[in-house]
Amino acid sequence: QVQLVESGGGLVQAGGSLRLSCAASGRTFSTNTMGWFRQAPGKEREFVAAILWSTGSTYYADSVKGRFTISRDNAKNTVYLQMNSLKPEDTAVYYCAAKLGSWAKQKELYDTWGQGTQVTVSS
Repeated sequence: QVQLVESGGGLVQAGGSLRLSCAASGRTFSTNTMGWFRQAPGKEREFVAAILWSTGSTYYADSVKGRFTISRDNAKNTVYLQMNSLKPEDTAVYYCAAKLGSWAKQKELYDTWGQGTQVTVSS
């Protein structure tokens, strides 16, 4: 299992950009999948993006494709979520999560979660 620490959330105007970071420590494996999820008030936690440590392959929800980019720095055991062209509907608590094996968008399949970081996009 790994421990995840998120940072980078904040307040940004619509159309602006923000970069989230997730630092992983503990038992990290190159075969792990790292994912980003978000949860808005009154909404279910939803998949945003995922990346495989071993290959760098990335996957995105349709709602963020073309605007968000997930990446990783293997030397730092850190994954990033670069968010551009932000919209008010992107406002949510963003969570970093980890799982073994291949990528998945179901939150129930992830084993470890960060504490979440608030992203607020003003109109």
